[in-house]
Parts: sequence; C-alpha cells; structure tokens
Amino acid sequence: MFDAVRSNKRIVQVILALIAITFAFFGIESYLQFLGKDDYVAKVGRSKITAQELDQALREEQDRLRSQLGEAFDPSIMQRPELKRSVVDGLVNQRLLRLQLDSSGMRATPESLRQMIAGIPAFQEEGKFSQKRYEQMLAARGYSPDRFEAGLAQDLAQQQLIAGVGRSAIVPAAVVDRWLTLQDETREVSMWSLSAATYLPQVKLAADAAQKDYDANKARYETPEQVKVEYLVLSQDELGAQVSVSDDEIRKQYDADPKRYAAPEERRARHILIEAAKDAGADKRAAAKAKAEALHKQVVAKPDSFAVLAKANSQDPGSAANGGDLGFFARGAMVKPFEDAAFGLKVGQISAVVETDYGYHIIQLEEVRGGGVKSFDQVKGEIAVELKQSAAAKRYAEVADSFGNTVYEQPDSLKPAAEKYKLVLRQSDWIAKGGRGLPAPFNNEKVMAAVFSADSVKNSRNTEAIDLGNNSMVSLRVLEHKAAAIRPFAEVRAAIEQKLTVDEAIKLAAKDGEAQIAKLRKGEAVEAKFGQTGEVSRAKPGPLPLDALKAVFRTPVDKLPAFAGIEVPGQGYAVFKISKVTKPALAPNDPRRADLASQYGRLLAEEDLRAYVAALRDRYPVKLSKSAGDAKE
Repeated sequence: MFDAVRSNKRIVQVILALIAITFAFFGIESYLQFLGKDDYVAKVGRSKITAQELDQALREEQDRLRSQLGEAFDPSIMQRPELKRSVVDGLVNQRLLRLQLDSSGMRATPESLRQMIAGIPAFQEEGKFSQKRYEQMLAARGYSPDRFEAGLAQDLAQQQLIAGVGRSAIVPAAVVDRWLTLQDETREVSMWSLSAATYLPQVKLAADAAQKDYDANKARYETPEQVKVEYLVLSQDELGAQVSVSDDEIRKQYDADPKRYAAPEERRARHILIEAAKDAGADKRAAAKAKAEALHKQVVAKPDSFAVLAKANSQDPGSAANGGDLGFFARGAMVKPFEDAAFGLKVGQISAVVETDYGYHIIQLEEVRGGGVKSFDQVKGEIAVELKQSAAAKRYAEVADSFGNTVYEQPDSLKPAAEKYKLVLRQSDWIAKGGRGLPAPFNNEKVMAAVFSADSVKNSRNTEAIDLGNNSMVSLRVLEHKAAAIRPFAEVRAAIEQKLTVDEAIKLAAKDGEAQIAKLRKGEAVEAKFGQTGEVSRAKPGPLPLDALKAVFRTPVDKLPAFAGIEVPGQGYAVFKISKVTKPALAPNDPRRADLASQYGRLLAEEDLRAYVAALRDRYPVKLSKSAGDAKE
C-alpha cells in the first residue's frame, strides 16, 4: 500500500512512525477484558476502535517492519498474538491521547502544518514544494489532501502534547553528579578463592539423596523430542552448480562490452603536509604556505630526500612515519585539488605546492598501476561465474513454483523431486526439538515447526516447500522419530551424585568463607591467600564478573580493609579484600554531565508519559472485545 512512497524515508516516518509512537507504553494485560462478540475491537470512553481500523494498523505495522528488516522480514511474525495485541494497545493509547486533545482544544497551527508538509522531500521538485506532486503522491496512496492534512494535524497536535509532558521532566544536577561520581569511584581489590575441590572429602551424601533429587526433578532429566529427516534444498547456488558455460559464451559476453572490464587506474604517492585549517587565520595559512614552499625547494633540489624530509616535517600523522607514503589510491579517494595534482604527475615527478582545506601539500608520484582494459584471459573466470549466476537465478525463478508442487503432489518421498531437479537428497543426524546452535536449515523457525508438526511426525509426509530467503527453499521428510522421554535413574545416577557432591562442597566452601570474612572484619589472624591487587570501577570491572562487582561495591568502606564474598557457581567461594577507595572529583566542564542529564531526562519523560496515559485510562475507561486478541490481517 506504500508502493508510491516506500523509497522515501521521510514520508514513511511521517505517516507510519507517528502512528507507532505509543505502541510500547503499556502491556495490554493490565486492562484486558473479554466481552464477547461486539461491533468494536476496543472501546475507549465512548469512542470505538473498529476491526477495520485494526486491520489498517496491522497492514501499516507490516509495512514498517518490512521496511525496517528488509530481507530478514518474516511475514509469519504478523500472526503472533503478542504483536497483534501490541498494535491494539497502540491504537488504544493513540485514541486516549486524541480524546484528551479534543477535550483540551489543543490544535496544530495552520502554519506548523504548512511547514511540515512543505518540508517533506516526497512532495518537492528541485528542492521546492510542488502542489501537483503533493496531490499525485497522496492520490497514489488513496488519500485526499483534506483527509491527509486532517490526520497529520492530529499527529502534530499529539506530538505537541507528548512533548509538553516530556518537558516536565526535571533532572537534578546533584543526581547526575552523584551518578558520575559513583561511576568514577575505583576500589583496589584482591581475591582469595576457596575451591570446592578442597571440601569434597568432607561431603557425605545420604544413600537415597540421588533418588530423591531424581524424583523431585524428573523434568531435568528429560530428553527432548527428536527426529531424523531427509531434505532437499532448492537454491540458486544448487542450480548454479548444474550450469556450464562455453568459452564461446564467455567470449561473446566479453566482446559485447570490453570497457566493463577496465581496471581503474591507481597511483601510489608520497606527500608532505604542512597543516593549515580552512578556517585558520590569514597569518597562519601564510606561514604554513611559506614553510611548504621552502620544503618544496629542498625536495626539488634533492628528489631522493623526499621520504626523509617527509618523515621529519610532514604533519600528517597517518603517513609521516612512513616517509609520507600514502599507498595506492584511485580517483575519488582524495580531495579534488590533491587528486588533480597526483593524477597529473609522471612517475618520479614532484608537484608544485598544492593547497587543500587541510593545508599545503607537496606530492611525489611513486608508481602507477591499472588503467587499461583487462585481457580476456584475466577476466574469463569472472565472466564464467557471472554467467552461471545469471543462468541459475533465471532457472530458480522458473522452477521455484513447480518444486513446491512436486513435493506436495508426491508427499511420500522426496526422491522424485531430487531426480527431477538433479538435487542432492541429504539426511540429518538426530535433531532435538528446541535445540540451539543447529546447522542450516534447522536454525530456521519455520523449518523446525514443520518437521515437528503432527503430519510430519505421524505420517512422514513431505513438508511444504519452505522459503529460506536468499533464493533458496527446502522440503523435508521425517525418517525416524523419538518422543520426549525421562532418562532412567540408573543412567543418570552417577551424574546426579557428582552434582550433589559438588553442590554440598560449594556450600561448605561458602560457610567457611563467610566465617573467614567474619574473622577478618574483627581483625583476627586468618591464613588467607589473597592474590594480586587490581583496581576496578563500575565502568571498568576488569576481570570481575557482574556478581563479584556488585558485591565489591555494595560493601561499606568506612573502615579499610573491607571484605566481601560471593558463591561462585560450580567452583566454590571467593573472598574479596578492598584495600583502597578513590573518589575522583568531577571537572566543572565534564562533558558527561550534559550527556547523562539528557539520557536521564528521556527516561524520566518516558515515565511521565506512562503515568500520564495511565491517568487517561482512569478518565476514559478502556474495554477490549475478544476480537482484540483474535483479529486477523
């Protein structure tokens, strides 16, 4: 529905982004009420949101997601109940705001509306607003100017309302400074590890401990449902492997447009830069130019000294250390005055002083390569690949539909399709339902849903041809199936006993660690083995994991050394000694103040807006019908 304007980001933002802005305010569950079959999807105060409005919003959300995700967009996402509920929620929030606008009498001014429309690039010709183009673009989408302007006026007024609420958020400077101070605070920390292995000999499990754990946690020992499948992948790459091209075809392609295979000319040069910014004063630029001209006389007199003089005098940090060597570059890589000079030199020649926005340059051309048409033999392989890809793409477009028909019409075997399209029939190992890190194509959600469907598992029929994107599709058939099952106790007993033993050892390590910390805090002697001291902060935790960092910075440090400890899953217990605390003073002009205040302000504004919309829900009661959860596109 947005074919006429999809390529223009600005109009997409105006028409779609304004609509979607309130989608994320609240979870729909907070007010979900099923009322049976009614003539509305939602009722906000006395205002109704119809099924047609929901369908329209769903289509617009689909276009927004497709534009945002590109080839990664999966149309099945539109069938997810949570997405549909979020769209309904957005419509409700939008209606709440518009009811409040009507009540308050807030309106967008005609001038602001005119400026907004005039500023949309889609409505412009040669940089100026065009009434004719404006009407054409709206007509292409099925809008009249009156309808579009009325909707845009509402959106602008809504933005003014939201902005007004957001501007009420106040960020105290003391809060910002306190947060930055905490971020900058550093603590010198050393660690003492109490390994669970040390406490293993002390563990004595009860005879029935493993059995009790097994009985209480059987789901932990369940093997998931699994399948073995055979599958066919129809892809442009698979078909490309079947394509062969002759030397005559390759030669014909080459002869049709030899210039296409021209190698761009590249030049390697050295330069000496004497910096002088474009906005530097006339005196500074004159001094820089004089210095460059003096160096120019030296390199012209002794060209072999160019690299030495560049290393000693060039102010280009990227090349000075290499004697001014810039490597190879093509046209378009350098600023135009520099490029014109470099491409006007012969090898070994030195340019006059060249002025650019960066300063003054002296250039010496070192080497030239490319610039001619590549020979047939040089590009033969490249053309062959290109012709194969073109033929494969054409073939894929021709057979994609018939492949789907073949696997559907002969559902009990993939062999006919494999033979017809000359594809390799592959077999998988056991694939677990819900498995992670699976190879392609089993890392695809639609593929996993298809192979574990009742029809695939019970009847061992071919799945439909599933589009994998990137000009490829797959059909699969289940060969073997294993239902989910609880592993026998005898099979897992040893692993359970080992886990329980380690768990108990960790508990003993933690108990001992906490006792040692208590002694340390009292100043009692402890045979502790703390490692090397290191400095950490909240922003730079170093090797400390998050739990350890939290423990270190939650520990009171009014008396040093201070001590903290945490249990380390699977390993034991760690004791931390905090020997020094540093709280640096903030600089008066610290730029982080403004950035943090801005970020914090946005968070407060969002919370204020949530609270404002929550208050509107009290003023305009919200009710949803069952169709709000079941609505289809």
